[in-house]
Amino acid sequence: MIVLIIQLLILILVILSTLLVIGIPVTLASPGQWEKSKNLIYTSIGIWVGLIVITTIINSFII
Repeated sequence: MIVLIIQLLILILVILSTLLVIGIPVTLASPGQWEKSKNLIYTSIGIWVGLIVITTIINSFII
């Protein structure tokens, strides 16, 4: 059960990482988009960091 949870967390992490790797440079390169999208980007980065921490904590229970 715990392995399934970790696999889902990692899948979400990979998808979010891919979106951030594509989305942040596009946002920074587009004129005027940074002001509109910075809250969304900061929120996404916070969720990404949270996923890393949660995955690490749950993974520590598996030996």
